[in-house]
Amino acid sequence: MEKYSLDQIKDEFIVQVGTLQRTLYDQELQMEILGGLIKKVRLERNMTQEELGKLIGVQRAQISKLENNTTNVTVDTILRVFSASKAKVNFNVELLNSNVKIAW
Repeated sequence: MEKYSLDQIKDEFIVQVGTLQRTLYDQELQMEILGGLIKKVRLERNMTQEELGKLIGVQRAQISKLENNTTNVTVDTILRVFSASKAKVNFNVELLNSNVKIAW
């Protein structure tokens, strides 16, 4: 049985790296992961969506949309959500084969 890496599978069945379709796919996947993290942290802090919404000044429905990736999210909102959840946020940006890390 031949084995394939996840990247090989994505290249074969999604589309090659460097194309607009692949970039959009990867961005969508990252937003799904971010929504899952928001929900995980909220639940670990024993907060309802309504409680988290009140802490950051939005309605419960907005928290639901964030968790389910049904809305565009700003960096400011991400920072407010994780700050209210008392979670540390790190961004990792890759630029021309070098890494830049920023922590809040």
